[in-house]
Amino acid sequence: MKKINYSPIFFVGPHILLFLVFILLPTIFGIYASFTKWNLVGDPVWVGLDNYRTILFNEDSTFYHQFYNGMKNTFLFVLISVPLMIIIPLLIAVALEHKEVKFKNLFQTLLYIPGLISISAASLIWSLIFNKQLGVVNNLFGSEAVWASTQPYAWITIIAITIWAGIGGNMIIYRASINGVSPDLYESAEIDGAGSFRKFINITLPSIRFPLIFTLVMTTAGSFNVFAQPLMMTSGGPQQSTTVLMMYIRDLAFSHGQSIAGVASAMAVMLGLVILVISAIQYYLMNRNAV
Repeated sequence: MKKINYSPIFFVGPHILLFLVFILLPTIFGIYASFTKWNLVGDPVWVGLDNYRTILFNEDSTFYHQFYNGMKNTFLFVLISVPLMIIIPLLIAVALEHKEVKFKNLFQTLLYIPGLISISAASLIWSLIFNKQLGVVNNLFGSEAVWASTQPYAWITIIAITIWAGIGGNMIIYRASINGVSPDLYESAEIDGAGSFRKFINITLPSIRFPLIFTLVMTTAGSFNVFAQPLMMTSGGPQQSTTVLMMYIRDLAFSHGQSIAGVASAMAVMLGLVILVISAIQYYLMNRNAV
């Protein structure tokens, strides 16, 4: 009888256990809770699709308006932040790979460090930068803008801190991918008279197609889950114009008054479905012509 090798279990087992405990089981219970009326204290009461009908179709309900306002603001954040979080790191990675650029690793490190800072500390830093009286931005440009409580400045602060904290990870992925492109391709293109732009379009982009797909899908999914930046920077203001869906979900599930966890779970499930569908569409559109 062949002896069973149990050593892989010691490496894979902890990851599977953590996945089950912190991801799979909470996800399953969250889906179940979305079909119930629950206050986090008593037993959940099954109500079927009532929570979904309320947030999707009942225009007289506060939850309906919260859901659509939160989803609108979330989509606005995604539409602005995701292209910037893809394009800016890509351009930086290409620039750092230029042979005349010095101290490449130093620049890479400086750009990556903000991603290691906690969102609370980062928000405090940026709150001071955009402070009306003491902020560097207003003093530098002679402005009196109240950044956190007026539009479009509130969104500008949120997008600014998101880009500052998030471009480093994608940039490192792109640099590693570009380093893997064969130099022979660029040399052949130069012999044919191709300039930097043509080499970027015809060689670099096709060669890093799959890293681009990965970062696009992951960045989009992460952006739909935006929460800390608007909470810390603007508290959802002014007039709930930066209140994203995750903030409504948090308030409904863990509010100071009565918890409405069932409705909050239904909103979370709908958000998860949106992320799943959009991620699948992105993957299909970017990968359909791949060999």
